[in-house]
Amino acid sequence: MLLTIDIGNTNITLGVFNNDTIVRSWRLSTDITRTEDEYGVFIKNILKEYNLDKEVKYAVISSVVVQLTEKLQIAVQKYIGIESLIVSHKIKTNVSLKTDIPSQIGADRIANACAAMELYSIPAIVVDFGTATSFDIVNSNKEFIGGIITAGMKIQAEALSSKTSKLPKLNIELAENVIGRNTIDAMLSGIVRGHAAMIDGLLTECEKELGQKATVIATGGYSSVISKYLKRKFDYINPDLTLIGLNIIYKLNNK
Repeated sequence: MLLTIDIGNTNITLGVFNNDTIVRSWRLSTDITRTEDEYGVFIKNILKEYNLDKEVKYAVISSVVVQLTEKLQIAVQKYIGIESLIVSHKIKTNVSLKTDIPSQIGADRIANACAAMELYSIPAIVVDFGTATSFDIVNSNKEFIGGIITAGMKIQAEALSSKTSKLPKLNIELAENVIGRNTIDAMLSGIVRGHAAMIDGLLTECEKELGQKATVIATGGYSSVISKYLKRKFDYINPDLTLIGLNIIYKLNNK
């Protein structure tokens, strides 16, 4: 079995695959102050709890947090006893990386593009709702050509509460009305419905540049919240897309 680890700015997501089937997945908060031993003990214990500690033989890691890449690599080697494949622009993928500076592409975005290429018709646009909201675009020539990166909804909410004196902290949830009749509802409308309007507009512009309709896949925690307010509905919502992409990448590099 394969252990997949996606290190994001807010969360670290782990999954175990048996061939192409995801058996289990977990999420923990990203914390650069934790040691490799702390991460290693957590991973070992969570695998043992589900009787997977003896089954996992391989590992692959994508990371956008430089301080944690080596820590997790050491943790997996020390506590699970296996080496990890680290995803970067240098490894083999099922798409060509056709951006100006491939070394700057986030490993999670490479994984998203590989999963979109494998699972869906192209051209494809992956909308990933993480700390940032990113668009990862694969054209009809099987090329990852880049995309869009913008502040995610959580960042927007935190910025409003931290940079203004009277606006409170809030959790991202459904915005029932466009016109908010209190501060919380007004903020939710601006953040959630505003985000949906932005996505609608950007999808339209992306398809204009591509010259054709694209398959639109959403992933990340806020996919279902946003989908309710879109005019251009997502074709698919796949919460495990990034982990699936890591599984694909590992297989491509270990044939």
